[in-house]
Amino acid sequence: MAKQNGASGRSVNRSEAVREAIALNPKAGTKELIATLAAKGIKVSHTLVYYVRSKQGQARRKAKREQVAAAGNPVELVLRVKALAREVGGIKSLKQLVDLLAE
Repeated sequence: MAKQNGASGRSVNRSEAVREAIALNPKAGTKELIATLAAKGIKVSHTLVYYVRSKQGQARRKAKREQVAAAGNPVELVLRVKALAREVGGIKSLKQLVDLLAE
């Protein structure tokens, strides 16, 4: 929830403030982030900092999974390899070609 800042009267989104503080200093510990935000007049709990960090990690993992999924269907890849093996005369011939390329 946004909270009214007493001095300026504008609302402060504490989660966004935590995200900005993490962006400025990604290696900072939780206590250091809380102290930095407290110096700006934003009071946050350690639970909020942990929560925001975990959500950022979830977003990174989700993006990575989507990237892997977009790379291609593994079944389709296997079918293409089998078709290529048929073109070159079988799996043994394909393996020999791959071994030659690996050298």
